[in-house]
Amino acid sequence: MAHNCKSCSFRAKYDNKPNSIFGRVWRWHAGWCPGWNRYMKSLPHEERIKIAYKYQMGKFK
Repeated sequence: MAHNCKSCSFRAKYDNKPNSIFGRVWRWHAGWCPGWNRYMKSLPHEERIKIAYKYQMGKFK
């Protein structure tokens, strides 16, 4: 089953309330998720940098 990281409802919870339990779990999950890593690597460089900055993910900068 494929998952679309761009429209993930879990990610939306982080965007709305980053300090909520679901927001913190998504952020933790995104740090090691193979699907998120593939998604980030598939993005154009400029967009990847913008998202990496937004979510404080230095490994994608």
